[in-house]
Amino acid sequence: MYVLGISAFYHDAAACLLKNGRIVAAAQEERFTRIKHDPSFPIQSITFCIAEEKIAIADIDLIVFYEKPFLKFERIITTFQHQTPYTFNTFRKTISSWIKQKLWIPNYIKKELDYNGKIIFSEHHESHAAGTFFTSPFKKSAILTIDGVGEHACTTIGIGEGNTLKIIKEQHYPHSIGLLYSAFTLYCGFKVNSGEYKLMGLAPYGTPLYKDTILKHIVSYTEEGAIQLNLEHFAFEKGQYMINTSFCNVLGKKARVPESKMEQFYCDVASSIQSIIEDIIIKLAVYTKKITGLDQLCLSGGVALNCKANGELLKQNIFKEIWVQPASGDAGGAVGAAYVGWYQYLKKERIYLKDSLKDQIYLGVSYTDKEIKEVFSKYDIDYIKADEETLTTTVTRALKEKKIIGWFQGKMEFGPRALGHRSILASPLYEDMKKHVNLSIKKREGFRPFAPIVLEEKVGDWFIGDKISKYMLFTFESEQKMTIPSCIHEDRTARVQTLNKEDNSRLHNVITKFEEQTACPVLINTSFNVRGEPIVASPADALRCFYQTGMDILVIEDFIIQKEKGSIPHENLIQNSNYELD
Repeated sequence: MYVLGISAFYHDAAACLLKNGRIVAAAQEERFTRIKHDPSFPIQSITFCIAEEKIAIADIDLIVFYEKPFLKFERIITTFQHQTPYTFNTFRKTISSWIKQKLWIPNYIKKELDYNGKIIFSEHHESHAAGTFFTSPFKKSAILTIDGVGEHACTTIGIGEGNTLKIIKEQHYPHSIGLLYSAFTLYCGFKVNSGEYKLMGLAPYGTPLYKDTILKHIVSYTEEGAIQLNLEHFAFEKGQYMINTSFCNVLGKKARVPESKMEQFYCDVASSIQSIIEDIIIKLAVYTKKITGLDQLCLSGGVALNCKANGELLKQNIFKEIWVQPASGDAGGAVGAAYVGWYQYLKKERIYLKDSLKDQIYLGVSYTDKEIKEVFSKYDIDYIKADEETLTTTVTRALKEKKIIGWFQGKMEFGPRALGHRSILASPLYEDMKKHVNLSIKKREGFRPFAPIVLEEKVGDWFIGDKISKYMLFTFESEQKMTIPSCIHEDRTARVQTLNKEDNSRLHNVITKFEEQTACPVLINTSFNVRGEPIVASPADALRCFYQTGMDILVIEDFIIQKEKGSIPHENLIQNSNYELD
């Protein structure tokens, strides 16, 4: 029995296919269209999911959309009404897309997919809650979801038990933790719904000098973690801009111009709002524990991707165990929607997923040797096909020699993180490696941190806490900054990924051999893409990224490609070297 979950029309559109309650395929539309955070109907993701399982659309028993459009439209219309006449022009632009498309989702799905089966809707935060609880190992847990806004809710507290979940507390728009963080993302010169992780990465370069000012004038919060925005400093209800002149006046400077020199002031602002967000989340967690009495917590929503806040929450020991949905943003809403259909609607018996990359993350498209060779032939690529020992030795030697590796293996990851199948790998032992990879490879700001991937069995030797962290969703402190300087951040923390042999034996072998030669079981693992572009999906994507950057070696499955001095790549691999803001 098949259930298809769909998220679309805001950002990070995606599709997820369940077979008898287990995820068999999931993908984000951006990976196929090459448009970062693509919000469009995920027709290519859906096509992939169906093809991966070798079924037809008629075999789908139920389709679930990740939110309820009429409830969302009601909130939008009410906001426009309250803000008239300021919202008139925005209303004219917005209403068109709703009338033409967003209000008629069932008709649109049936037409686009030629589907005649059952279609239902989940609420937005119900999808987030289902996505985290039903992928967790917990039989019963508290659930906390935090994002910008769904239909009305911005933050919810719930309880999951067996095959059911229930939301018991909500905080509604416009008082949103996610929108608050996005406002500061914009103020510090980054893109909303894209650059929030930059704000998190910038925060350790500053000190929270403006924390009291922000709490006095811009936001306040209660002991239960409920927040109150001072709306006179925000403009998002008028639909034009996140913040206004009043917001800037409170902080004493205009919003930073994107790509301008990063002043210490904005580092301090980033540090201040990051500290406030961490305080609020801890308050919310304490309150959640109080009203549920449970020892396990599941987290989801875009704010749950703030790994620094997650790390601080973990240190508080409020809950015995914490699970964060690996794809906590709107893309993961497709997973949650599918589970709402399977458990809440169809009332199926609970099936527990393994806590493994194969079950949770490695869910996307993969390629056969024949398909890869066809791409190589098309672009006149010279390659060698290596056995396991040759491949591992070649990659390890190159890493030791300070070379950068493009690493393309197996099924593409689902969610925002590259976790060993579509990764760029580098040695963490060199102090200048962070700057080199940021500027020469990723084409992005030099302050951006890199995540370490460490052998699971060695994590306690390199990071404080000895915790397993398969999905790169928590930060941990480290005393090894002198040894692995390029992946320990300014505050001596790192967004750690732990890796075991069962989840990814080939990469585990590479790191093991690297440790044999360097006494270091750690590599830099960053996503295989350049700024402004999604993570690579296909061999052709990987080749373009490889030849347009300073990477030294590309490994696609068993094939190794090295750049030859003086050689000129095929013109179609270097035709677009402009990197958009992200």
